[in-house]
Amino acid sequence: PAAPDPCQSRRLLPSLKYIAPSTAMASEKPKEVQGGEPTDLMVDDVTSTSLTLNWNSPKHIGTSGLAGYRVEYSKESTETWVAANKELTTKNVLVIKNLSEGDKLQVRVTAVHGSGATATATLPGTVLIKQPIDPPKIRSPRNLRETFIRKIGHKLNLSIPVQGNPKPTITWSKDGQPLPSDRVNICNSATNAILFIRKLEREDSGKYKLEAQLDTAKDELVIDIQVVDKPGPPQNLKLGSVWGFNVTLEWQPPKDNGNAEISGYTIQKADKKTGEWYTVMEKSRTTTYTISNLVMGNHYNFRVFSENLCGLSEKAALCKDTVYVPKPSKTYTPPVYDEKDFNEPPKFTQPPVDKITTAGFTTKLFCSVRGNPRPKISWSKNQILLDENPKFRILTHEGICTLEIRKPCAFDGGVYTCKAMNALGEVAANCKLDVKAVVVAQ
Repeated sequence: PAAPDPCQSRRLLPSLKYIAPSTAMASEKPKEVQGGEPTDLMVDDVTSTSLTLNWNSPKHIGTSGLAGYRVEYSKESTETWVAANKELTTKNVLVIKNLSEGDKLQVRVTAVHGSGATATATLPGTVLIKQPIDPPKIRSPRNLRETFIRKIGHKLNLSIPVQGNPKPTITWSKDGQPLPSDRVNICNSATNAILFIRKLEREDSGKYKLEAQLDTAKDELVIDIQVVDKPGPPQNLKLGSVWGFNVTLEWQPPKDNGNAEISGYTIQKADKKTGEWYTVMEKSRTTTYTISNLVMGNHYNFRVFSENLCGLSEKAALCKDTVYVPKPSKTYTPPVYDEKDFNEPPKFTQPPVDKITTAGFTTKLFCSVRGNPRPKISWSKNQILLDENPKFRILTHEGICTLEIRKPCAFDGGVYTCKAMNALGEVAANCKLDVKAVVVAQ
């Protein structure tokens, strides 16, 4: 029997062409979304094995939302696109790893929307995979920006930060010449250039140059190192002049200053009887000095040390001549002075001043008096003496006169008089005290 017509069994019209649903879905491409591609696609970082991308979200996202992003790359001169992420990513940054240095890549990022529609943004041009080059940079420590002073015999350990990628070539030199390898140790780490001298000597002074070079880029740092030692003794110490109990010494600066400025001189004297040295002056800035107050009848020797920041010279300049201070041939008669009369009548150097006080609060009146012999001080109120009144306390110290009124009331207001009197006269001064009542708020 003949097979049934499928158009008749499904009641389809034979004049139209139909496609099975599975076949239609398999052959249908995802739709492109206008304005739905990632924006601002750019390269964030490149190394010898990786590439970092970042982008912003699409300007247009439909009601179905955004499912994620798919990142793909292909090598130059090939049409094969390789997916960098196996699954969609929702982040706006991705690191493509395990790349080969020297490859040139084309990169694109596809935004996959919730409805299945897509939109792709392609990075213009190609990206060269290689290690980025950072020019060398030497960071000068603050203590090396001026002359670096070290004492002889000490060690020198300089650690200077050096930046650059890849690691730059580090070279040291001193005064334009290579460093001696028998005394100077150089150790360069990934981030520092290190110079080490175990025991400094005078000849280690000079200008040290540190150079960091990477291809044609170069940076350099010059360090001025000054190795100092104790100075030598002063030269040509001699007596300048001798008179009475005084002697003047003169000398010249030392031939060897220890590679540092002479900060001063120390002068010492010794009595020939005892032979003990005593320091007369330290850190004298001049090359002459006058020594006074020598003892009559004694013989003296003198010596001078020079000094810099390392200390005193190990040897001193010794004066060849000995100084003798002769005893005077006549007796000294001191001058006679007329005795001065220091007696004077009392006098107010600061009279008492008018004052306003509050009832119930202790107050004081002050004045100052001078006189010789010491004057006797008395206080009175409205010409009535207050010496025996327990409410008033009279104090006098070093010419400062004080009248203390304990918890005054309105009755204690009036004119107070301070009188000073000695054998040469007397003096009085008045002041007015006004006592105000305390006002209580209603």
